[in-house]
Amino acid sequence: MKLSRAVVAWRGLRPALFTLLLTMSGALLATDPPAAKYPNYPSETPANFKPVTDGYDYVRREVMIPMRDGVKLHTIILLPRALTSAGAAHAGMLLTRTPYDAKALTTHVPSGHLGPMLEGYDNATDVIIEDGYIRVVQDIRGKYGSEGDNVMNRPVHGPQNPTPVDDATDTYDTIDWLVKHVPESNGKVGTLGISYDGFEPLMALVNPHPALKVSVPMNPMVDGWMGDDWFHNGAFRQQNMSYIYEQIGSRDNSIKWSSSYHDEYDLFMQAGSAGELGRQYGMTQLGFWNKLLAHPSYDAFWSDQAVDKVLGALPLKVPVMLVHSLWDQEDSYGALAVYRAIKPKDSSGDMVKLVMGPWHHGQEIEEASSLGAISFDSDTGKYFREHILRPFLAQYLKDGAPKADLAPVTAFETGTNQWRRLDRWPLVCESGCPTKSRALYLEPGLKLGFNAPAAGGAYDEYVSDPAHPVPFRARPIQPIGYDPGQTWSQWLVDDQREASGRTDVLTFTGDVLTAPVKISGVPEVHLAASTSGTDSDWVVKLIDVYPDQVADRPDLGGYQLAVAMDIFRGRYRESFVTPKALVANQPLAYQFALPATNHVFLPGHRIMVQVQSSWFPLYDRNPQTFVPSIFEAKPADYQKATQRIYHSAEQASYIALPVIGG
Repeated sequence: MKLSRAVVAWRGLRPALFTLLLTMSGALLATDPPAAKYPNYPSETPANFKPVTDGYDYVRREVMIPMRDGVKLHTIILLPRALTSAGAAHAGMLLTRTPYDAKALTTHVPSGHLGPMLEGYDNATDVIIEDGYIRVVQDIRGKYGSEGDNVMNRPVHGPQNPTPVDDATDTYDTIDWLVKHVPESNGKVGTLGISYDGFEPLMALVNPHPALKVSVPMNPMVDGWMGDDWFHNGAFRQQNMSYIYEQIGSRDNSIKWSSSYHDEYDLFMQAGSAGELGRQYGMTQLGFWNKLLAHPSYDAFWSDQAVDKVLGALPLKVPVMLVHSLWDQEDSYGALAVYRAIKPKDSSGDMVKLVMGPWHHGQEIEEASSLGAISFDSDTGKYFREHILRPFLAQYLKDGAPKADLAPVTAFETGTNQWRRLDRWPLVCESGCPTKSRALYLEPGLKLGFNAPAAGGAYDEYVSDPAHPVPFRARPIQPIGYDPGQTWSQWLVDDQREASGRTDVLTFTGDVLTAPVKISGVPEVHLAASTSGTDSDWVVKLIDVYPDQVADRPDLGGYQLAVAMDIFRGRYRESFVTPKALVANQPLAYQFALPATNHVFLPGHRIMVQVQSSWFPLYDRNPQTFVPSIFEAKPADYQKATQRIYHSAEQASYIALPVIGG
């Protein structure tokens, strides 16, 4: 094909043109880019935006309060706007110290109204708003907006805390600053809170500030080994590992526990021991976790910081209202332990009040007409706040308020669903009070009765297999939590029929009642039991069995409602301090207390007692072979064991039941 002269000429020019273009582009690249035109094109976000809050019904102040060692604690102060008007009356302050984020606890719903802001954990919102208190919420040392180091339930200065600061001194310094820098206050401060936030009002009682006029610890953490968050009678509450992980892992709880299992039963089974699961999650980086591993028994680490022991050794200077939940799934021990420790110091009879309600952990500040499937016929939380908490706080925080008309003990009676005014607690006990308990015997044929056993009927037995531990509730088992859809708060009132149908659970049942049986106090377990292993756990449940059909509540037909239940780790039979192997196949005596109860078994109901040797995964599995630390148990240590519960005249097993009346 012939090419035109133009095409030939173009081909000749291409190399030269290409060279020219390269030269021009190089020159352009060598030229500096045009200078940025800032601030001619500034950010649209101001350096410090200031919301207009003139129309809000409250004033919000955020301050950093200095402590005696120079550390500053982030504190939020919320005042009703009316207090800022000229000539307004001054108001008392309600202080809560928390590891759960002061900002979040004072901004549940962003609003120009104080009520929605506070509605939720852990504010008794109706009392705060309607009585016009100044609300103060503070991040404890080392958490969220506060400076300093975080220590779980920081012990008071002493053997377990060599520093000069603790939660008691931090509370003192905070109150001292508040009364000097909040001109709208009347100089009177009350402290209250739930759970960890309930531990803080107890710490405030250690060398209290003169302006502290009242303390309301609700469901407080008191003794983490005996019966609150970390252990119960030596058995480790391993489902709380996620709480430890998130609470200690970061200042702001931004590091979250994650799981590849829908059912926590499977999560804990695959790991074997709690110690191994901790290693899988990297928890040996966490100071508090390492303390748990180092102190599986009740040594000085625990007894030195037990709050009931601390307060029992100090004078009582501040009025206290201890609030206890009868179905507290987290801290069933603390409030009543403190009550036992400080009530004897109440020479006037007016300094220590006790309230017991039919609640889960913290339910007293919520709507509380029911718990799970169980109804109480009224909003018991509202009753508590309106008729008990409100007048008690007012007496000490409001100028000129009358003395509250409160009994020494106000206790809700479940079964009959009535509030009772009592002059003491417990009404019935093992010793030291006018009325003694009655023995409810475990009898041959899996029966229950109040008559002592006759000769014969030596024992009933079951096989406890660590490879198939008894679930503490129906599977799949949810993690601990309060998010929508989670039912953790209800597990203590779960129907116990699933457990009673297992072959590794002994179920003793009494006859249908023809008259009510009222109990008020602490049921005491007395087991005569043996194991073919060298260690064992014993779980005992006291249960109210509903009639087979309930006309107005068909869903409650045959319901097995646990009234009180707990676990005991056998190695601590002789001493909580020094664990000891059990003698295999030898009947031994075990004695331990169940949580307090104030309940009436109604006619038509039956009383039931269940006995088992695992409660999983809430508590770690006992390998049933004695090892120095169950945290470090190996797979080969977990062995089946034959468990025997004796009920002969010579070796009786019974519950010392605090029965009122005949």
